[in-house]
Amino acid sequence: MHPLSWLFAVLSALGLTSGTPFDLHPRAVTRISASELAGFAPYTQFARAAYCPTDVLKDWKCGEACEANSDFEVSLVGGDGDDIQICKYSPSLGAVIVAHQASAILFSDLTDADILLATPSTALFPGISSSVEVHSGFLNKHALTANVILAKVKSIMNSKVTNNIVAIGHSLGGALAEIDTIFFRFNIPSASISAMTYGTPRVGNHAWAALVDASDVNFKRIDNEIDPIPIVPGRFLGFEHPIGEIHILSAGNAVSCPGDDDASDADCQIESVPTIFEGNILDHLGPYEGIYIGTIFCT
Repeated sequence: MHPLSWLFAVLSALGLTSGTPFDLHPRAVTRISASELAGFAPYTQFARAAYCPTDVLKDWKCGEACEANSDFEVSLVGGDGDDIQICKYSPSLGAVIVAHQASAILFSDLTDADILLATPSTALFPGISSSVEVHSGFLNKHALTANVILAKVKSIMNSKVTNNIVAIGHSLGGALAEIDTIFFRFNIPSASISAMTYGTPRVGNHAWAALVDASDVNFKRIDNEIDPIPIVPGRFLGFEHPIGEIHILSAGNAVSCPGDDDASDADCQIESVPTIFEGNILDHLGPYEGIYIGTIFCT
């Protein structure tokens, strides 16, 4: 059996499909203009750059991804030996950029014992409600570098006199970027926070999605065609995406989907990919408006 077929079989056995117990009500999508789609490119290139080795990122020499944001000032590059995080300042965007790489163990993160939901630590998320729960594996990954990144973000904000933070990531990196939005909101409440995530799996429960929705974060999660990753873990396991889905249907053609994890419109992701068996894992890599994201595309 092909390794991906085996993976899909495991996901299916664990119920990681798009089945849902929630009531759904029809809501209309809105088309994304060509100019808005083009405006995503700098952020997509940051997500792409996060896959590159630290030795080239330190000098910001990672080929097209770095050239696309040539004025970028690298401040922190590193991680836990597996994931790479980049913290830096972008003069052209006027913001501190925090970009997370995905992990090679994304699929096992979605299928192992860490599938359990857990309440984020009040040490990192002071005052968070006990009703809020997040994928425990994602929380553990985030905690590894959270305090180091927070200190660097505060330092850059002070030195550059900016109030803007943008969290970026693809796949598991997107999940970490989503967690960052609330982490920064709790720890830097005055910041103007945005997030651009790509091919992101579900991160937390309904209370988590509601918290992201209510947090005054400009949150966008972009999914590509029939990528199966955004429909896992399954909603019947308690997971739910926040508002902010942008679904790429084809080159130059994307829609903004309303509501949390909306399934009522055929153009939204979980209607396009009802189960993982109907998805195409290659769509997870892109193209996101002509840009592919992954280790083999970092130069």
